[in-house]
Parts: sequence; structure tokens; C-alpha cells
Amino acid sequence: MKKKILKIVAGFFVVLLIIDVIASFYFYDLAINRGPKDFLSGNKDLEVSAETMEVLLEGGWRDWVANQEFEHIEMTSRDGLLLQGYFLEAKEPTNKLVIAAHGYLGRGSDMGLYGQYYYEELGYNFFTADSRGHGRSEGDYIGFGWPDRLDYVDWINALIEKLGTDTEIILHGLSMGAATVLMTAGEELPDNVKLVIADSPYTSVYDLFSYQIKRMFKLPPFPFIHSTSIVTNAKAGYSLTEASALKQVKKAEVPILYIAGDADTFVPTEMAHELYENTNSKAELVTFEGANHGESFVMDEEKYIQVLNKFLEDNLDR
Repeated sequence: MKKKILKIVAGFFVVLLIIDVIASFYFYDLAINRGPKDFLSGNKDLEVSAETMEVLLEGGWRDWVANQEFEHIEMTSRDGLLLQGYFLEAKEPTNKLVIAAHGYLGRGSDMGLYGQYYYEELGYNFFTADSRGHGRSEGDYIGFGWPDRLDYVDWINALIEKLGTDTEIILHGLSMGAATVLMTAGEELPDNVKLVIADSPYTSVYDLFSYQIKRMFKLPPFPFIHSTSIVTNAKAGYSLTEASALKQVKKAEVPILYIAGDADTFVPTEMAHELYENTNSKAELVTFEGANHGESFVMDEEKYIQVLNKFLEDNLDR
């Protein structure tokens, strides 16, 4: 009888292990493997107002992007991927440069939403890139900011070489791009990088996936996120635990402005608070009432620009 019970228990755990292995490959393909992500369609956590959606999809900034003559720049990453970047030289000479990082499933041109203001109103040079696994850049997986942080370090150095050693750099990221610039901030950076703006960032990929697996699939993080992390490490070269903006901001030396919507349910606002509270360098956190994920600029552009300008004035050389 005892042996029979042991066999049943052992069989039960074998079945659970098989389910876990299958699930980990499923979640890798679902979230990290390059390709369409149908699971985001109809996701209530990403619902925004009709007015916001209209601006994002058909706003005048898209015409602005289409009408600019971006210089196309290519760079080979440290692990051999050909990455695509886009540089727009300011109308008048300036040493100010914005490097903008886009969100999950986006592309560099999406950051024209912010680039139009930096370029037209502030007169800055503007650069953006397709992150690995996105747009025209190579890569068969999405890095969620972790391998990308080194790509951005290399973009920074290449642009300083192009524009001159007096270049002052602002890093501005949205969502996954916000986590990317925060992860970049934890690396050894040239003094040219003056500040970071992180709009709707997550603390770590592990935290984000743990939150989403509970919210979207009603599953516990353990063991599924842990096994998915093992698969990610094997296939993409990084683990979900090491991909941490939280750990990186504890090493940051540049001022960081955190922006978050207080109605963000896709990347909970609490993550921005946790990042802010753990930032080693000078930091500010501004929340936007009623804004969902990545919606702050469109919902209250006047306040956003006011906050942005104040932070720039306080942290850039005149």
C-alpha cells in the first residue's frame, strides 16, 4: 500500500513537472520570442480613452515623423546583431541630444510622440533606435531592457564620437524603454549623460511577469516564472531575475525623473514608487491622475511638459 501511494505521488509530481516545462516554453514564446503578440489584443489593462487612442494612432506627431529626414545609422551589437538607429540633427547648432527608447513591440519611430517636442520646441538633436528584436533591428528575442542596456551604452558612445565630446545627453524611455534607460543608468556611463526620464517603468522582468501571470492567467509565479527564466537564459542569454531596473538604479549616478499614471494596471504604479525610493542618485517622481500605462503625456501634455522642462532646467548646463 505504501509503495502504491509513493508511486501515485511520484507520478503526480512527474505530471506537474511536464506541465511546468511545457508552460515555460509556452510563456517564452508568448512574451519573449520575437513575433506578433495576440494576447495583448483586448487586454483591459491596456485600455485607454478614445481620445488617447486617436492621438497614439493618428496624431499629428506621426505626420511629423514621416516628414523628417532622419539619418539612418547602423551599429553591430557586442553579440553580433545589426541594430538600426535614426538621428535627426537639430535645426540650429546645439550640444543637447535626446536618446529615446521605445516600448514593448514598438519601434524607434514611436518615440516621435516625444521627439517632436524636443526637436521643434527645445531645439535638441534627437536619436532613437529599433531595440533588438523590434522594427528593422536583428534579434529573435525581446530583451526587456537587459541586453539592450549595453546596446544603449554603445549608442551613447557612438553618438558622442559623432557629435563631439561636449554633447549633453538625455535618456528618455517609455514602458520597456523606461526600464531600458534605467538599466543603462546603472552601467558606467560617460559624463555626457546628464539625466534620465523613465515613463511607466517596471522594477524587473521577474516582477512584471509575476504580476502579469497572476493577473492574466490566474497562475502563481512559482514555479512557472522560475522555469520560464531558465528557458529564457538558455535561449536568449539572460534570466528574468537579473533583468532588474531596481538593482541598476541603486548604482545610478545621474538624476532620474520617474513618470507614472496613477491608474496604470499593466505596470502597477507601485513599481515606479519602489524604483524612486531605491534610486541612489537625485530622483523625482511625478504621477498623473487617471492615466493608464504610458498615457500621461497624451492625457495631460501641459503638465508633462511643465514637469519635463523643470527637470531639464535643474539638471542641464545652461
